[in-house]
Amino acid sequence: MPPTPPKALPTRIRHWIGGEETDSADGRTFDVSEPAADTVYAQASAGSAEDIQRAVTAARTAFPAWAALSSRERARVLYRIADAVETRHDRLARLESYDTGLPITQARGQARRAAENFRYFADVIVALGEEAFRQGGDQFSYVVRSPVGVAGLITPWNTPFMLESWKLAPALASGCALVLKPAEWTPLSASLWPEILTEAGVPAGVVNIVHGIGEEAGQALVDHPDVPLLSFTGSTDTGRHIVRSSAQHLKTVSMELGGKSPVVVFADADLDAALDSVLFGVFSLNGERCTAGSRVLVEQPVYETFTRRLAQRAERIRVGAPDDPATEVGALVHPEHYARVLDYVDIGRKEARLVAGGTRPLSLPDGNYLQPTVFADVPRDARIFQEEIFGPVVAVAPFTDESEAVELANATQYGLAAYVWTSDIKRGHRIAHAVESGMVWINSHNVRDLRTPFGGVKASGLGREGGAHSIDFYTESKIVHVALGDVHTPHFGGAS
Repeated sequence: MPPTPPKALPTRIRHWIGGEETDSADGRTFDVSEPAADTVYAQASAGSAEDIQRAVTAARTAFPAWAALSSRERARVLYRIADAVETRHDRLARLESYDTGLPITQARGQARRAAENFRYFADVIVALGEEAFRQGGDQFSYVVRSPVGVAGLITPWNTPFMLESWKLAPALASGCALVLKPAEWTPLSASLWPEILTEAGVPAGVVNIVHGIGEEAGQALVDHPDVPLLSFTGSTDTGRHIVRSSAQHLKTVSMELGGKSPVVVFADADLDAALDSVLFGVFSLNGERCTAGSRVLVEQPVYETFTRRLAQRAERIRVGAPDDPATEVGALVHPEHYARVLDYVDIGRKEARLVAGGTRPLSLPDGNYLQPTVFADVPRDARIFQEEIFGPVVAVAPFTDESEAVELANATQYGLAAYVWTSDIKRGHRIAHAVESGMVWINSHNVRDLRTPFGGVKASGLGREGGAHSIDFYTESKIVHVALGDVHTPHFGGAS
């Protein structure tokens, strides 16, 4: 049975260019479906290079006036955006849950995070100082920070509105104008941005939104010579392609890519807390999260007990309709992605021991539903150990000592996040320093401070965003040197 659509559900999702909603120049559209019953509910404008050109032109026209505002003036606009997001929190959550398949309770959390992103970067840009250097009494040097120009933002489908806000907020705070290309599978919540930004007083053309297929609209944005920087969140393969394409114009890029994050559980850990963290970390957001702890490495003395308890709890997780407040895991985002995850489940049956899930819940014969799935005794060369699945599937493997734990944790191409559970805090720090990842949590799940750098190493990305790191990305720093006295310069060419 199809889910109940949110009230006033749009049947047409259009671009927003130069402060106006508009169709594609060639009139093309594509179908948008919801994942609980795979029902098409809307048509979205399919952007082309011509639409990207219109958006970039609008952004370039609006950029000088927006960049000329003081940090305080831009911050006031960001505060108003945050307020406008919060007043729509219930509608936003319902649209997000309907479009993505996320449980409604988790979608509400995303709405709160989106508003906080704007308030946070409003605070950052006002408080951020610039450096100065003095060379004795002879010379003084100072740094001038200025926005780069038009930013290209390409966002993923898993938590679309929140991740759009994560890029919009620092780009606007820094003084950039921008073109946003939302994910084509989940464009619904992005349709709220025009009314939010207009209500907050964002000048026309500062933010432009072009919907469309990544290979066309996204590629045109990547290739455009007047878009000097690109922020992308998505798969590693797509990230590699964007980096190659952007090299022609030597664009600045920030790439937050895939992950296969380890959770290392030692026998001396608080196993109840570790179990809660593992379950939440890999199965919340339907397992469709880049920082999911999808490889659980457990010290041998507690391996069997921990794996058994993990499987038992996974079997009891409530899989259901996204709009049901009791649902803990909803529908996967799209039939194509659902099929991909099921393929990995079939692969896992041949590589390891299935101890939970692996099938569609009997009560849900339609839609993209999968019971949370646990594989045990997973060898390090197994595909389900090595490759990002991006669904409610976890691989569990034993280790014998600290050295093997580090080796297994590092035995993939990825390096985004890692989690360590131990009562020995010295060992926790040793593991944290030895694991090849951009972020590590000790005795905690993914609790993030917005001031901290976010990003990965190896195939998990390039650069860091978050806090002042985001402002660094969207601005150029210029050093100005001033002589305070007479400067001794060698006298070339003075001989007669």
